[in-house]
Amino acid sequence: MHDNPLISRRRFVVASLAALTLPRARAAQLAARVGFLSPFTASVAAPWHEAFRQGLRELGWTEGQNITIEYRYANGNNDRLPELAAELVRLKVDVIVASVGTDAAIAKSATTSIPIVMASGGDPVAGGLVASLARPGGNITGLTQMAPELTGKRLELLKQIVPKLSRVAVLWYPRGTTSPLSWKEMQSPARKLGIRLQSLEVQSPADFAKAFHDATTARAGAVVVLPDPLFAGNLKQIAELATKTRLPSIFHLREFADAGGLVAYGVHRADMYRRAAAYVDKILKGAKPANLPIEQPTKFELVINLKTAKALGLTISPSLLLRSDQVIE
Repeated sequence: MHDNPLISRRRFVVASLAALTLPRARAAQLAARVGFLSPFTASVAAPWHEAFRQGLRELGWTEGQNITIEYRYANGNNDRLPELAAELVRLKVDVIVASVGTDAAIAKSATTSIPIVMASGGDPVAGGLVASLARPGGNITGLTQMAPELTGKRLELLKQIVPKLSRVAVLWYPRGTTSPLSWKEMQSPARKLGIRLQSLEVQSPADFAKAFHDATTARAGAVVVLPDPLFAGNLKQIAELATKTRLPSIFHLREFADAGGLVAYGVHRADMYRRAAAYVDKILKGAKPANLPIEQPTKFELVINLKTAKALGLTISPSLLLRSDQVIE
């Protein structure tokens, strides 16, 4: 049985119209556009960005379906951040997500109108990014990883592992936003613990080897690596230098212990990125960043690399192992 030619023609017209409107409908669906600015490499940031996407999915946003994400990575070169931020502004994204304080400040310099969400910022008040945590007042909001007591807790952990510890080398980046604040915050707890701090200022990965050499020459008993993208992007190199120079080491990211560092203690960064998605969701639904209070960290994690401890001839107490969130053997 043959179709009526008139019906066939109608079907053809309907199908043609549907084909023409599909791309428009899809474009409408993908109206929400987020820019992600990161000082890290794609591989370093991968688990955090996946946590962010998970947070979006939980709120009904799926990348490639009803939201697009433009990723821009500086690959450890902060000098590239202004150019990448300007690129996101030219794309007219609805929201810029900044990984840490460094890129949040650069994003703010690039735009005062596009909302900016910090996924894991430094101290935005001390850095002059916002008026207060409760009422940011501008185009920046999000989460801060600043918990002043953490620097002291890291020293306490090292003292528990090395009871006779009296001198600690501190690896920090003076041009960063978080490192200098952390360096100041360490002074008081160090005095209370009877620990002398040795400043190891570095400008690039090329300075790491000399810094560790200086630490051993000065007979430091351990090394603290302060938060900064410069160090987060070079975890393996730092962990290897610490082991080679037989220095117990601590950093704020769990990935440091995964890379061979002795201890990691800090905020649960993946959780912060997941929570950052809630800010993006609210802003896309009309909320103003000026009125969204900045959240402080609520979830922390302690990771101990037992394999590294054994290589350094250290015994980790059972009580400390019980307190840890993960032990790498």
